[in-house]
Amino acid sequence: MITFTSRHYGTMNTAQQLGFDPQAKLLIIHADDAGLSHSENQATIQALEQGIVNSYSMMVPCPWFHEMALFAKDHPQYDMGLHLTLTCEWETYRFGPVLPVSEVPSLVDGNGHFFKKREQLREKAIPEEVEKELQAQIEKALQLGLTPTHLDSHMYSVGAHPEFFKIYKRLGEQYNLPVLVNEQLMRMVGLDPKSNLEEDDFVIDHAYVGEYSYFEKEGLAAYYQSILESLNPGLNLILIHPAFDEHEMQGVTINHPNFGSKWRQQDFDFFTSEKTKATLDEHNIQLVTWGDIKISHSF
Repeated sequence: MITFTSRHYGTMNTAQQLGFDPQAKLLIIHADDAGLSHSENQATIQALEQGIVNSYSMMVPCPWFHEMALFAKDHPQYDMGLHLTLTCEWETYRFGPVLPVSEVPSLVDGNGHFFKKREQLREKAIPEEVEKELQAQIEKALQLGLTPTHLDSHMYSVGAHPEFFKIYKRLGEQYNLPVLVNEQLMRMVGLDPKSNLEEDDFVIDHAYVGEYSYFEKEGLAAYYQSILESLNPGLNLILIHPAFDEHEMQGVTINHPNFGSKWRQQDFDFFTSEKTKATLDEHNIQLVTWGDIKISHSF
């Protein structure tokens, strides 16, 4: 099991920083990738309305962003962030920046699409164009009347280069929004936490993302159940990607079994089940949102 653990400042864990008991098990169940497809949108909406997912974030450059934006405007009670996007990993489903390619040429391949891999982004992208595009994504959401509670990052591509990470944190300060920062996520994308975090950065205590070994053998339900049963005190985050295993998502995720359509169906199924709801109660797990964090902590 991968456990993403943050540093603690002084003797206080993040739960204490937010005004909770130090032994409180706080949890955000967060759905990434809204806007990616119609299937992703509908599964995310159902997981919010019928399940225990209590936060989600949208990919502004994607073709189905507008559908999810309309939902967000009509349902402001749900915690919504912006899933800042600089990469597009799919084989046949391709998209690019919200800005004209001529304004951010270092962010795209020869067809005007985002690069598939973080390594390509690291090698080719100019920081000034990264900032320009990410700010344009935020501004597009704001112009539609959206009120995001936080910023996070698709494939954590903001960590592909130290300069991109500085831009990410600076945008959080500029728009007075918390940003998803976690040490293990940083390490996973090759970013050294020691040299890229400052003492006043707000860092998630523990974060979890599904593992392919579980998906391939036992299924993701076993993975998520084990997390909930052994959840640590402090602020925890589970990142999921709900969608339905049907033709649209099968086409989007072709030849990409990790985070593919079957994977996303398992995410949806687990976090809309009555058994999972009961597990939260059994283990005294308290759901919190990015909106709660924004209110409780100064950004």
